[in-house]
Amino acid sequence: MERLKLGRSGLEVSRLCFGGNVFGWTIDEDTSFKILDYFIKAGGNFIDTADVYSKWATGNQGGESEIILGKWLKQRGNRDQVVIGTKVGNDMGIKGKGLSPKHIQQAVEDSLQRLQTDYIDLYQSHIDDESTPLAETLETYGELIHQGKVHYIGASNYSAERLAQALQISQQHSYPRYESLQPRYNLYDRAEYEQELQQISQEQEIGVISYSSLCSGFLSGKYRSEKDLSISARGNSVKKYLNARGLAILEALDEVAKIYNVTLTQVALAWLIARPTITAPIVSATKVEQLQDIIKSVDIKLEPDAIHLLNQASSWNK
Repeated sequence: MERLKLGRSGLEVSRLCFGGNVFGWTIDEDTSFKILDYFIKAGGNFIDTADVYSKWATGNQGGESEIILGKWLKQRGNRDQVVIGTKVGNDMGIKGKGLSPKHIQQAVEDSLQRLQTDYIDLYQSHIDDESTPLAETLETYGELIHQGKVHYIGASNYSAERLAQALQISQQHSYPRYESLQPRYNLYDRAEYEQELQQISQEQEIGVISYSSLCSGFLSGKYRSEKDLSISARGNSVKKYLNARGLAILEALDEVAKIYNVTLTQVALAWLIARPTITAPIVSATKVEQLQDIIKSVDIKLEPDAIHLLNQASSWNK
């Protein structure tokens, strides 16, 4: 699998990033290990997680994903072969939230312990924290980088305005800068990223790791009417896409998939991979068979006509 430099960092990452939110939530430890093994065997090296994964699941308290990933890293002895991205800032209950120096300093120690490692390749601000000055957050990250506990930092779910401010502060005070951005971005959810964040990412050479790459499964084509929503637990979250624009996107995906003799999932991911500012879409799978299908997307080179068709069907500013 091809690898690209992430932003201006020294990290070389695979064109697909595996999303670890499923570990300890929709798949158990044994299945997680099998999927991780296959991802690495297929040439992947980039794994994304967060301290809060998967606190929302019944009986969980957060950290479950990092714990499973840490056990896998320990058992396989391959820490230096993978790029681990984790996040801080989301609500961890009694352990706190936000991007204050105190919370970051405690959270990074907790993540390092769960991951059974002494460094994090990419430490990301999970959500913006406007109650903490950007300079305080960035200075704290600088201290962690100096200590060797973190190598590079990234931002997730930041507005264009706040990302621009953070980059300016980093430059003014010689703090480390956000080398990556993790926005929601897919064929349906295009506007928020493309309006302003895309230009900043391009101008500032920021690596982009898009999440919700398949629109909660909608872009796989398995949800085409309201009666299909009962197929899985994610059905309710897909309902909002069942409109004229959503169905037009599926129609375009059908057409391109037929031309290339591939699946809709593969086309949707190939479109993301072809976007000039996207470094690595985040993908998840609960079965090795699903991951096999997903990974084939990196070998699909969409022709300009196919990209134009998809762009037109999914356009948000007609």
